Amino acid sequence: MQRRNSIDPQVGVHYIDADDYPRDEMRAYHDLGGTPAGPIDPHEHELQLWEKRVEALLVLLNRRKILRMDENRRGLESLGNETYFGVSYAERRMLSVSNNLILKGVITVEELAAKIAEIESRADPLP
Repeated sequence: MQRRNSIDPQVGVHYIDADDYPRDEMRAYHDLGGTPAGPIDPHEHELQLWEKRVEALLVLLNRRKILRMDENRRGLESLGNETYFGVSYAERRMLSVSNNLILKGVITVEELAAKIAEIESRADPLP
């Protein structure tokens, strides 16, 4: 018989009864699993060019060992409730990449701001 919140000496596995920990108290704002969220649109949408570039950048940064996926996930999870739900999926990913690259010293805030200003000044910001 398995004891609640104990270690099984035969297999060395620590058992924690989830009923002892109310889910809502443990849940972070980004953890939506099992919550009512309304209908999901099962149809794929066509990604915009900039969204494809975000995904390509993530692959490149990972392959070059500049930014690991777990670092990016931590960045996503630390954006804050308002930002996390106030922007699109690709925007969240880009914010996480930007924050992580700044934290790692790969780019500076000033360099990022200058690049954003340059892009915004273009006649066609997304060539």
